[in-house]
Amino acid sequence: MLATHNEGKILKYRVLFKDLPAELVTLSDMGIKDEPEESGKTFLENAVLKANFYSEFSDLPVLAEDGGLEIDALGGEPGVYSRRWPGYKASDEELIKMTLEKLKSVPYERRGAQFRVVMALKMGENNLITSEAFLRGIITEKPVSKIISGFPFRSLFYVPELGKVLGELTMEEEAKVAHRRIAFKNLFEKWTS
Repeated sequence: MLATHNEGKILKYRVLFKDLPAELVTLSDMGIKDEPEESGKTFLENAVLKANFYSEFSDLPVLAEDGGLEIDALGGEPGVYSRRWPGYKASDEELIKMTLEKLKSVPYERRGAQFRVVMALKMGENNLITSEAFLRGIITEKPVSKIISGFPFRSLFYVPELGKVLGELTMEEEAKVAHRRIAFKNLFEKWTS
């Protein structure tokens, strides 16, 4: 059971699960509308919090994650507060605007950033495994025209090795290179070993 209501994340996980001998079940499939308060101070704390919270609703293994953007010139902001960076749950457009305003006078060579994700897989009462990965890139000076709902920072995140902004990639293309695939692969290897 995937512990998210975010449709964008569900699409990404459908790509990751495509070739696995497992069925991905969503919270909406299970009729679960509840959400925990993400009170953790780190991605790991929030991922574990969500895995524990949703494991109370089902006996299925629960896959939870937390992650976000860490911008070098801003000391790792927005980090764990990515969606709530302004102090409330901001819209995609507000987050893009805020990012560009904060980096307005920062030169290109200092606009390095990374997407970090931490995954937690809970199976049963006392069996929890975690995995973490990141993807390095550069924050552009303006967003690409295509904004993926729920993933505003991808419209600003340029990956030099690809020569593209993440928002220009299809879900399948992104799944092959992104941090989520790496963390998922590591998690799956820990689970099956």
